[in-house]
Amino acid sequence: MSKSDFDLKYQNEKIESRIVAALERISQTFRVMLWEESKNFSLSPIQIQVLIFLLYHSAEKRKVSYIADEFNMTKATISDSIKTLEQKKLVSKEFEESDTRSYVINLTKRGKEIADRVSMFSDELRMPIEKLHPDEKENLLLSLIGIINHLNKAGVITIQRMCLNCIHHKSLNKGHQHFCTLLNKTIESSDLRIDC
Repeated sequence: MSKSDFDLKYQNEKIESRIVAALERISQTFRVMLWEESKNFSLSPIQIQVLIFLLYHSAEKRKVSYIADEFNMTKATISDSIKTLEQKKLVSKEFEESDTRSYVINLTKRGKEIADRVSMFSDELRMPIEKLHPDEKENLLLSLIGIINHLNKAGVITIQRMCLNCIHHKSLNKGHQHFCTLLNKTIESSDLRIDC
């Protein structure tokens, strides 16, 4: 039987378990920061995340089914969040002419103002990362991309728009070089994207 990463004796013996525990602490940090932002605007953390997503993504991605996949939630849960945001006049629905059941979700002027402000919630987390040496940043990025890629392939998380699983990405030199066929150029490891 395998040991839990949260069993302190096991955790203190295995660096892999300490890394998992550290990632869990960072995940707690995100939850805390999102809750703080949500209290300031009387919104739930998922509503904050939806507003930020709408602010930075194109119209074809601003649909309930896409957002549900993005956040690994049910369409009903996202629909409820959208309904609440619409009642608060932070989003509006733009129905498609060809199918009146399908719509794109747009931020209202007020919604954009709030999304702009709350999208800065991660500043405190970025500060220690900014202090890392460039090589440490690159190694950290590559490690996290590898973990995300594994979780995606294992079916734990769904949609990923990162370079490593893009149809335009070509891995060269045993994964040490990257080439984008869409941009027709070599990409440095430090420039690999998490969301493209």
